[in-house]
This record gives sequence, C-alpha cells and structure tokens, in this order.
Amino acid sequence: MVVTYVPGMGELGLRLSVEGAVARVVLDRPEVRNAQTPAMWAALSDFGASLPDEVRVVVVSGEGQSFSAGLDRNLMMGEPVDGQEPLLTLGKRPADELQELISHFQGGFSWLRKPEIVSIAAVQGHAVGAGFQLALACDLRVVTPDAKFSMREPALGLVPDLGGTQPLVQLVGYSRALEICVTSRWVEAAEAKEIGLANIVVPAEELAATVKDLSEAVLSPLVGAVRETKALLLGAADRTYEEQLKAEREAQARRLAELIAAFG
Repeated sequence: MVVTYVPGMGELGLRLSVEGAVARVVLDRPEVRNAQTPAMWAALSDFGASLPDEVRVVVVSGEGQSFSAGLDRNLMMGEPVDGQEPLLTLGKRPADELQELISHFQGGFSWLRKPEIVSIAAVQGHAVGAGFQLALACDLRVVTPDAKFSMREPALGLVPDLGGTQPLVQLVGYSRALEICVTSRWVEAAEAKEIGLANIVVPAEELAATVKDLSEAVLSPLVGAVRETKALLLGAADRTYEEQLKAEREAQARRLAELIAAFG
C-alpha cells in the first residue's frame, strides 16, 4: 500500500503520513524528548483539516524514549525557538488577539476528537504538559510500563489550555483530575491503567504491534457505525437520558438507511 508523507515537516520535528485508512503523527525531536512548539501545533491543525475521507484511524507517537516533554522549555523561559515567539511575549498581546491565537493552537489537538476518526496515542516515557494533553486528545491510550504523565502548567503559573481538561475529567472524574492538575504530580503507567487514563499497558517491545492490532480492530466494523457510535459517546455527558435516547434513535435510523441503500 502506498504511504503518502507530508513534505517539509522534518524541520518542525514532525513526521506526518497517510497509509490507506491509517494516518500517523510522529513527534520527531528525540534530542529534546519531543518538546513541542506552536509551529508544530499549526502543522498538526492543517494535517487534521486535510485528512482524506478514507482515513479512519490516527496513531500518535513520539520518536525515541519519550512521548513528549511538553512545550519547548526555551519558549517557556522567554527565548525564541526558530523565530517563534516565547510564551511571555505572546501574553502581552491584546486579549482578543491572544485568545484567537490560543484557539489556533488548540486546533492542533482538537481534530483528534472528531467522530470521523478514532485516534490512538502510543505513549512511552514522559508525557508532560502539552504532551499529556496530546495524549488526552486521543480517544485511546496504549502505554508502556515506563510511561509517566504530568500536567505541569499549574506549577508554572498557567492552566492547561490545549483541550486536555475536559477529557481528563471524563476519564478520571473531577476530584482526581483536580488533584492531578494542581499538584502537577507524576501519574505512572500502573496508576494510569487503574484510574482509566490508560486503556492498555504493554511492554515497550510490544507497543507497535499492540497499536497495530488495536487499529485493525477499530477498522473492522463498518465506518458509519464507528463514527455514529463515537459521536453518541462524545455527546452523552451533555445530554439528558431522554436526549441520549433520541440521539440513539436518530443515529440508528441513519445507519439503517445507509445499510438499505448499500445492500438493498
């Protein structure tokens, strides 16, 4: 099968590719534990917006021993990185301009939640701050025993603002999510599995094969059934029970109509 690579991503520290129904995002800055930059977020947003319709699974991983150490420390400490403004400089912009900019950054993560795809994070080593939030943006997380999560933003006087707060609460509950965030402590693999943050913990040498098996399992049902089911589950917490029943009826009617059209 032909693999299509997005050109020009190497200088940003990304490898982006599409192979049939599976797209891959690889953070590729192992020398800095795959620390992220706003330019990476913009590229991820563009990649998500341009995915071919046939893509059903997106796998997100990090090159080397860590998933991602979060925002590049140089940008946190007030130094430019490849011409990109440091965080404290960005914070001096007018409020409306700043919020529009943050919204653009969030777009690099939020597309992973779209009902059209199922996203899988393959996490080993550190997943810190923006790295933690990138893993949270994915629907499923397969982790190795050395995986360690930490939401460091509050310790730096900031808040998690890349879309990680809602999925964290949905996964582990409000009280535990608050404790994890405000203490900025490490959540290691065993605890992550226990509290629902990780779906599967596997040895490092089995990570790629497990993610491949999971991807194939996700691809097995008809695409419309997976998309409608994900949409139902994503919206369930915001609906009353009666509203959820109505959403299920409407989704099933769409599925039956599509099946009848396809198979008579």
